[in-house]
Amino acid sequence: MQRFYEVMFIVRPDVLDEDLDKLIAGFEGTVTNGGGAIRSTEKLGRRKLAYTVRKFNDGNYVLLTVDADGPLVAELERRLRVSEPVIKFLTVRMDEEEKRLNKVKAIRATRKKLSAQPAAVVEATPTPAPEPAEAAPASA
Repeated sequence: MQRFYEVMFIVRPDVLDEDLDKLIAGFEGTVTNGGGAIRSTEKLGRRKLAYTVRKFNDGNYVLLTVDADGPLVAELERRLRVSEPVIKFLTVRMDEEEKRLNKVKAIRATRKKLSAQPAAVVEATPTPAPEPAEAAPASA
């Protein structure tokens, strides 16, 4: 069953652009040869890392969005793990995330409709003026 994944990986900063392109092409080949499909590939460029990873403070970020099944993603992660230039990677299953976001959006939309509806009803209904209080008879 094909699912939608985002794979973000960080490559060492000392890797040349040509070598980075070959590395990305190798990972794309792994996905396509395994029966998956590449939705997009984005090279996000060199960025500073939040903390030191394998004695590096910078890294080249790459984002792959793929349609693949579980065993293919496991193979891609294995290749990322054993690839020496890759210092960090993360795989996120996005179809579950999209489903969760759509659910939150639907809940917010119903809340927005409910909160807007009573406000319109209140404005349309005239409010009666308060009646003056009658004086209570004094009992003696």
